[in-house]
Amino acid sequence: MSQTGRQTLNLSKVLCVILGGGQGSRLFPLTKDRAKPAVPLAGKYRIVDIPISNCINSRFRRIYILTQFNSTSLHSHISRTYKFDQFSSGFVEILAAQQTFNNTSWYEGTADAVRKNLVHFMNHDFEYLLILSGDQLYRMDLQEVIEQHREAGAEITVATLPVKAAETPALGIMQIDETGRVTKFLEKPKDPALLEPFKMPQEIRTKVGVPPGDDLYLASMGIYVFNRSVIADLLDNPLSDFGKHIIPHAINTHRVFSYVYQGYWEDIGTIRNFFEANLDLVSELPRFNFFDMSAPIFSRPRYLPGSKINGAQIDHAVISDGCIINRARINQSIVGLRTIIGDGTELNRVVILGSDYYESKESVDRHEKEGLPRVGIGAQCKIHNAIIDKNARIGNNVTISPAGKPENVDHELYFVRDGIVIIPKDAIIPHGTVI
Repeated sequence: MSQTGRQTLNLSKVLCVILGGGQGSRLFPLTKDRAKPAVPLAGKYRIVDIPISNCINSRFRRIYILTQFNSTSLHSHISRTYKFDQFSSGFVEILAAQQTFNNTSWYEGTADAVRKNLVHFMNHDFEYLLILSGDQLYRMDLQEVIEQHREAGAEITVATLPVKAAETPALGIMQIDETGRVTKFLEKPKDPALLEPFKMPQEIRTKVGVPPGDDLYLASMGIYVFNRSVIADLLDNPLSDFGKHIIPHAINTHRVFSYVYQGYWEDIGTIRNFFEANLDLVSELPRFNFFDMSAPIFSRPRYLPGSKINGAQIDHAVISDGCIINRARINQSIVGLRTIIGDGTELNRVVILGSDYYESKESVDRHEKEGLPRVGIGAQCKIHNAIIDKNARIGNNVTISPAGKPENVDHELYFVRDGIVIIPKDAIIPHGTVI
């Protein structure tokens, strides 16, 4: 895209809305005590840092986050992290669902969340409403999406991703013509026969730069651009969801176009996807690169000391700030902020979300007298295929593994989801426990 074309876009005319989601049941128990966007990611970030950083790197600085469940930690993170100077018009603000005299219901879907805040949005001067999901890992120049939207004369643009047939049952699938206009929509197709007409033709693949190869289909990424002039009319109905309701109806009444994205993108709104996306970061060439400083991912500075490694063996791991790791063996794992790991412990494919604080000596001594472990992971533990949530106390000689367990289990000490053991936030796992 030409620099000249870039300069014609008035950046202040874009208002960004990040959808924080509902109860986050797909990420339970990580969402038991926090909103989905506040779930820690990659050792030191929160999930919400991804879409906010994409907005800031695209030079869009008017950002709202819509949420309704367990939003205390999210509020704390946003207020401490994203402060623009008083001479700019930029802001990052949370709009939590609230009951009023006129409306006593919570957000009932993505479209309903925007509808309930539309009067507030319309008080802003904007031409384009950019709607982003709060549970995805990707890096995108959102200015390119807006520019294509304008050049196409679109009223609505949907960001799409080419995917293989095996991935389509979980996604909304689009068909586009040679101009990029969306002509058909298919929600989470289970029947392969229905999918056949949605296969990307070679001429369209060539036009948008998708290389030849396996059959591909365009899946909605849950990222939308709406013209100010159409958003109120589109939401003047009881329909609750953009992907299921608003977009399929709009295809027949409005100019709906597709922006085809071909970089890395992952829905991290499920335990399995969240776990695997985190572990991919420890590979030598991860699919998502947090080291790309051309478009950095921002988060809160915590002013922690560098991590201290006391004779540990570490193979392919991310070690966050402020950790103390004794003579442990760590393989393919994420070690979150302020994590303390004891001698002789073995971690393999473990995502540790870290701790919010360093425990005082008085607290450690008091817990020891009661026979309870300190915050962190004790000595001589063996932990495999697990997520350890914040501030967990894991004693000495503890074994944690999903081996031999069902795919999903609820236990007073732990949970199993998608074959991964999850130790919940603030959990206490006594010395010698075998999970």
